[in-house]
Amino acid sequence: MQTLRVNGYDMAYLDVGQGQPGAAPLVCVHGSLCDFRIWSAVLGPLTARHRVIAVSLRHFFPDHWDGVGDTYSIVQHVDDVIAFIERIEPRPVDLMGHSRGGHICFRVAQRRPDLLRRLILAEPGGELDGTLDPNYKPGPSPLAARIAASAEVIAKGDVDGGLQIFMDALEGPGAWKRLPAAQKQQLRDNATTLIGQTRDQRPPFSRSDAEAIGTPTLFIGGANTRGTLPLVLRALATHVKGSRTEMIAGATHPMFEQQPQRYCEIVLDFLAG
Repeated sequence: MQTLRVNGYDMAYLDVGQGQPGAAPLVCVHGSLCDFRIWSAVLGPLTARHRVIAVSLRHFFPDHWDGVGDTYSIVQHVDDVIAFIERIEPRPVDLMGHSRGGHICFRVAQRRPDLLRRLILAEPGGELDGTLDPNYKPGPSPLAARIAASAEVIAKGDVDGGLQIFMDALEGPGAWKRLPAAQKQQLRDNATTLIGQTRDQRPPFSRSDAEAIGTPTLFIGGANTRGTLPLVLRALATHVKGSRTEMIAGATHPMFEQQPQRYCEIVLDFLAG
């Protein structure tokens, strides 16, 4: 593990592999309740061809944050990822984000396309506005309401109880109990970040947002993912010009943990194109 000082914060990251000559570095951004360790199942295949740099966002493991303050937000994390990439050589980089990390990467591509060669969004998290969703209603989404309920329980000291609410909402009843011990501990290590996420105030995706993305983009989804995430993926993919979409059979939202070989095949094929 290494750290890099960005925007007054020591961002932790893993820097693995040399990469083939001429290959751009692949920067990986995790989602909610995760950190750079989430990519461990795919590091081997990816580093055979690419230098892989997996970051832990502000306030995630190895940081142990108390959930207090206003420095946890989509805006802050986008600023941090941009500042981090600006320090990487060579550029432009390939950028890959999962879930909330996909939302962050999307916003990086909006603001600083000059930093990116290719963009990979694995079920980016977020909401759609009325230009992409005819059923759009202002206010918190059902998932945001579950996150708030989970964060409230965690803030009271019942970490496992709060995480069970979150995981069961995302993956279905009993999801938390079925998780292996190591995955449960990783979620516990980042549990307080859900408190910050209730104050995220991330803007919904719009059609003009999607149409503004000029970076070659790959969307990846789990064929069995529940809820709004597949709706967001399809809506964005429809309006990001020239984008490609791949769905992984037998997988849900943590697709690269469930089907790492197939996930890497898709990513490496796209990056080689």
